[in-house]
Amino acid sequence: MLLKKHALAWALAALLPTLPFTTTLADNAHLKGVGFATPEAMEYEADSDTYLVANINGSPFEKDDNGFISKLSPDGEVIELKWLDGASDDIALNAPKGMVTQDGKLYVADIDRLRVFDLSSKKQLDDIVFPGSSFINGVSPAPDGGLYVTDSGMAPGFKPSGTEAIYKVDAGGKVIKLKSGKLGHPNGVYAKGDTLWMVTLGSGQLRTMTLDGTETSRMTLPFNRLDGLIVTNDNRLITSSWKAKGVYEITPDDHLELIVGELESPADLGYDSKRNRLLIPLFLKDEVVIYSLED
Repeated sequence: MLLKKHALAWALAALLPTLPFTTTLADNAHLKGVGFATPEAMEYEADSDTYLVANINGSPFEKDDNGFISKLSPDGEVIELKWLDGASDDIALNAPKGMVTQDGKLYVADIDRLRVFDLSSKKQLDDIVFPGSSFINGVSPAPDGGLYVTDSGMAPGFKPSGTEAIYKVDAGGKVIKLKSGKLGHPNGVYAKGDTLWMVTLGSGQLRTMTLDGTETSRMTLPFNRLDGLIVTNDNRLITSSWKAKGVYEITPDDHLELIVGELESPADLGYDSKRNRLLIPLFLKDEVVIYSLED
């Protein structure tokens, strides 16, 4: 299939002009030494106005049932370090990665499945299993009420497992494989309007697709190990890179604008849509950064 030259201006037609950003961490919260353990993802939970942090707590491959989810206040206070704790008898959580909240539920990527929790009661409701998967990683709400999910296709030692895929989970919980094969090791995924974006861990690409997974354009960045992917209130497309040690905006004219650099292992980004903040877990540092996008 012939791909169009990458044209984010088409896919992000509503995007506003790029604004200048500072690369300093001054006046932003940097939480460390509070008990995070391999934090891989962050998520803003709007109904309770809190931040959630997914802690792998060890190997991202091991089914050890010791992962946990932390809850923070927007001012950086740790409300409950182990708000959901895999060590509890009534919670199964191995190596939590990407998260989304939707319709009063929390969906957490966990090796070969999504764990589903009730946000109010913290009760574990269900597992959505992805048969044959190895590294379920990125999660995004779908415009129709379902979810998009990536399998990065990794085995222990971060060796290729051959399971790379993009899935759609419909509103009823049915799992549909949209794409598989050599996809560059899919990681962060985001859907908005009629467009689906995905960044890759291995090949360092941004791939733009229709909602059924048909690829429309592809951009190869000058670095790989891309992880998080979010779209802000004013339609900025933002990703993180372990290789570049930073968080970048990908502009409509295919340029990269550094938002914040000198970050060790910036993983799956969250976004506080109320305050226009990036939520950045630092995987190898057991730290998180709360970074304002305001001028």
